Amino acid sequence: MADSDSDYVQDGSEEEVSRHQITRGVKAVRAGPDQSKKWEVARPWDDVREDATGAIAVDDMLEAGKRKRKLKDTTPLQRGIIRHLILVIDCSTAMLETDMRPTRYLLTLRYAQAFVLEFFEQNPISQLGIIGMRDGLAQRISDTSGNPSDHIARLQTIREQEPKGQASLQNALDMSRAALFHAPTHTTREVLLLYGSLLSSDPGDIHQTITALANDHITCVVIGLAAQIAICRTLVSRTNPSMPVSESYTVALDDIHYRELLMRATTPPPTASSTTNTNGAQKQSGIIGGSTLLSMGFPSRITDRLPSLCACHSRPTSGGYLCSRCSAKVCALPSKCPCCGLTLILSTHLARSYHHLFPLRNWKEVSWQRAALCPDTVACFSCLAAFPPAQLRRADSGAGAKEAGEGTRTKVGKREKRKEIGISESGRYECETCHTFFCIDCDVFCHDVVHNCPGCQSREGDLLDRGLDGDGDGRDGAG
Repeated sequence: MADSDSDYVQDGSEEEVSRHQITRGVKAVRAGPDQSKKWEVARPWDDVREDATGAIAVDDMLEAGKRKRKLKDTTPLQRGIIRHLILVIDCSTAMLETDMRPTRYLLTLRYAQAFVLEFFEQNPISQLGIIGMRDGLAQRISDTSGNPSDHIARLQTIREQEPKGQASLQNALDMSRAALFHAPTHTTREVLLLYGSLLSSDPGDIHQTITALANDHITCVVIGLAAQIAICRTLVSRTNPSMPVSESYTVALDDIHYRELLMRATTPPPTASSTTNTNGAQKQSGIIGGSTLLSMGFPSRITDRLPSLCACHSRPTSGGYLCSRCSAKVCALPSKCPCCGLTLILSTHLARSYHHLFPLRNWKEVSWQRAALCPDTVACFSCLAAFPPAQLRRADSGAGAKEAGEGTRTKVGKREKRKEIGISESGRYECETCHTFFCIDCDVFCHDVVHNCPGCQSREGDLLDRGLDGDGDGRDGAG
């Protein structure tokens, strides 16, 4: 190929040879690899480093991803911890699109199962129901209950059904309104729609349905898989006026963003805010006008020598819980006693719901200057994992050549190194209450599972003597 090209060039005239030669102008030289392009947003491949073994280190990107999910508003707000939520899933032909692998429908069902587990993990005393939109009708997938196993089993059964027809937003909202009609006034009434269509095939005036939802104080949140549509914006703006439309109606950009938006709905929404007038009296606005005392039972677990029928499913079981009021046997908690209607829960269920009211405050990133003031802190307080030593302090500029093993790797570009949001340069994260250092894994675990600071809990006696609460959630008694 090279010889033939040379022969072709040699046989050409002088004018053709001059046109064949490649020249680089002054403007092209200036736009070399050292200059960033205008269309570039981020080039993470320029920030890849190599560790001592020569392997590519992407710890910064992984660490930033963990922190990004946990950096949220931790302001204590009044939230409805007893929730009644209806999950509406689009089962129309629009869900056969493959822009999200394998299809929108299969991915939605998989994420819905994960959502059910996370929802009851964060809201153990709440109720959930699932409705599908298929072929212009609304189909009840699972009834409203507090048992996640029933919902997951029903979601697995519809996996074999093929999406069909158009979605009917009005029919789904009417069925959701009917399911939430008998919900107690002290609970929240919510509808979460996973909508992939660009239209809605409705039998009547959907605006009348939206007005009825607003009058019944039913809030709606929409997660779109396609472009935003006007009727969904109208739905969320009229039924959820206390929340910005940008938060109540979002569109998933990819499968990861889709999961983040769905899991965000596991946090109870704030109730309508209370405002104070000029006379100092409080004016309540919203569906909850005051406090309500609820009767709840804490049943005792029993183990029978012989199986007996449970009152909830009429199935023979060898164990269960006895209602503290009527001594009826239920097989799982939390649940409502089918005989006397008493809500049966465990103390751990209340504790897991309580952390939404007073969330654990975000831990701040520790700089190298702050870490140098505590030279004795060389490991995580919780898991005793070693922190990076000061010798491995990373430079901020990142320009020039860096030695990596036997070879030399030159960083492309003269831009400053891109700093990930929420990442600590020293690998340390500090609780602002007890001033204890933790690693990134303990940070995520404490904010996601434990909801308490190990440093504050271990030093609770000392902090109480100084007038502090010692739980790291911002309820300090003395600054």
